[in-house]
Amino acid sequence: MTKFKNSFLINKLTTKMKTSSKIYVAGHRGMAGSAILKKLEKAGYNNFILRTHKELDLTVQKDVKIFFAEEQPEYVFLAAAKVGGINANNTYKADFIYQNTIIASNIIDAAYSNNVKKLLFLGSSCIYPKLAPQPIKEEYLLTSELEPTNEAYAIAKIVGLKMCAAYNEQYGTDFISVMPTNLYGPGDNYNPENSHVFAALIKKIHDAVQNGDTTVSIWGSGTPRREFLYSEDLADACIFIMENYSHKKTGECLNIGTGKDLTIKELAETIAKVADFTGKLVFDTSKPDGTPQKLLDISKISTLGWKPKTSLLEGIKKTYQNYKKQQKQNILLLREKSS
Repeated sequence: MTKFKNSFLINKLTTKMKTSSKIYVAGHRGMAGSAILKKLEKAGYNNFILRTHKELDLTVQKDVKIFFAEEQPEYVFLAAAKVGGINANNTYKADFIYQNTIIASNIIDAAYSNNVKKLLFLGSSCIYPKLAPQPIKEEYLLTSELEPTNEAYAIAKIVGLKMCAAYNEQYGTDFISVMPTNLYGPGDNYNPENSHVFAALIKKIHDAVQNGDTTVSIWGSGTPRREFLYSEDLADACIFIMENYSHKKTGECLNIGTGKDLTIKELAETIAKVADFTGKLVFDTSKPDGTPQKLLDISKISTLGWKPKTSLLEGIKKTYQNYKKQQKQNILLLREKSS
């Protein structure tokens, strides 16, 4: 407890965001970024700098430098990243390691060069070793080998974390690294080629209900255990941390999760129940499982006074309703285009 308290500067010693502060949310159209932006707006913040990928390619260093020099953001939420599920991570390793490394490098260095007061970097729980003791503490980072299927993405995220720590140490910046567990919620990617497990299950089971299918095939054995955090809870945690705490004198990262996990099979069964799917779930054991278990130790952020608000069942219901609404809108758009 004492050691942890000493590793953070409390709010009295760090710059406090104001509602008029100039805030850049990198990746504001993604699941995490859009949730952060929505929460900031709800909290009364009103001075945002936003750029789509077409407007600003974060992999182009020159453009990122010009953007920061011209806009001079005071606070940065770095939620931009190339993301995907186990299939995408394993298939496009070069894309994942290159794009995520260069995005983090470009933004972190530009933030330092333009005197950003505070930056929050969103990493991922996949940075931890494949066989890390459970629940996973922040200090387990780099203690053994990573999960091979997402190693490229994990290394890129570790680079971002270590860059934040190095810039803090050498230049006295205030760059915070948070490591969320598996996310789900509005704005998720449901593309079957590169979606994460939660979104993939939502789509597969919903399609089965719509098509009258009696079976749904699911990757792997169903036995790996995963922890899931609703995107709005992640946003709430990020803003809580940005408003109140600082990494100015430490290279630590901070886990964000629920502290609870379940098997993929249990998750699929729960989604099936919410979607009223009465058929059979078939697990394809020829497909990889990934890490056996990935449960985060959230004692540090809990000590700070934050905890998630959304239960998994409530989050599944909200996400499924949002997905069905999105599907209806897509159908209407297709009808309008064809008419």
